[in-house]
Amino acid sequence: MTRDEILGWLREEDEAKLEELWARADAVRKEIVGDEVHLRGLIEISNYCVRQCGYCGLRADNKLTRYRMQREEIIACAQEAASYGYGTVVMQSGEEYGITTDWIAGIIREIKSLTPLAITLSLGERPDSDLECWKEAGADRYLLRFETSDPELYKLIHPDVACILSDRVRILKKLKALKYETGSGVMIGIPGQTYDVLANDIMLFTELDLDMIGVGPYISHPSTPLGKGEWTRMVDPSEQVPATELMAYKVVALTRIMCPEANIPSTSALATLNKAKGREFGLQRGANVVMPNMTPRKYRSLYEIYPSKACIDETAEECRSCMRGRIFSIGRTVGAGQGGRIRRGK
Repeated sequence: MTRDEILGWLREEDEAKLEELWARADAVRKEIVGDEVHLRGLIEISNYCVRQCGYCGLRADNKLTRYRMQREEIIACAQEAASYGYGTVVMQSGEEYGITTDWIAGIIREIKSLTPLAITLSLGERPDSDLECWKEAGADRYLLRFETSDPELYKLIHPDVACILSDRVRILKKLKALKYETGSGVMIGIPGQTYDVLANDIMLFTELDLDMIGVGPYISHPSTPLGKGEWTRMVDPSEQVPATELMAYKVVALTRIMCPEANIPSTSALATLNKAKGREFGLQRGANVVMPNMTPRKYRSLYEIYPSKACIDETAEECRSCMRGRIFSIGRTVGAGQGGRIRRGK
């Protein structure tokens, strides 16, 4: 698919034509990655963050109750995930350096010694030495969204910290060089994001040859500069990408077509916009992963990157049951094993 074709689909509003896009993406998904939906147990290990991102509720200046899970709590969540048959746990946090390199490495080693799980890290922009240490300890995957390929827009929503230049594309290339399965993604509908920029984002997915790609609608926290409308970049209203459920499905579908081997989640942001069917629609339009939340309930509401997140009141067992039911309801099966990327012909 050419860039011009991608732009055409991003602007398409005809429901009958969009059904063609959904069908094409679903056919590619079925042919390349099959009917299995892989479950990744999400553990939100800390809501501390040194960053001042313009949209995120965890930004350093926001006043909220901060937490950092204990090592024993994280290990217990991982063991529970393994008992449910999940193949992967995802340890996610704000970018915070109270989480030390050695502390994370020790947790990785213990989870690996106790379970058959793959370990995915999503801990923000860390030094290369940290990434190397964690890979040596046994981490398998790393998630780091580049959020937008437009440098000007990125700088607006994600200012540098302590005069350190943020270069997520460079970090993603380093992660691939370290042999991590590497994941990234973007937000859809950021104020100032044009259709041209979003098409460039999708093309960058292919250029980076990503193993995992997470895309979802832009949802800002009201207690942030973007949420308050304080940080803006004016663009022609006809060129502004809408932060809608429909646009998110378009990007999921186009990403599947352009990156057929990638693992693509149907995200919690989709479920937040459409609690009844958001995840199912994502799975039917190209996605093949869901991420049931393993975070203890006492912490979930504190990990408020945006308000009204889906599933914050469920237990891990309730979340597991709900996810399985949603998967079975659309005729798909629950994946077995770690569910890593399988390259065609290998």
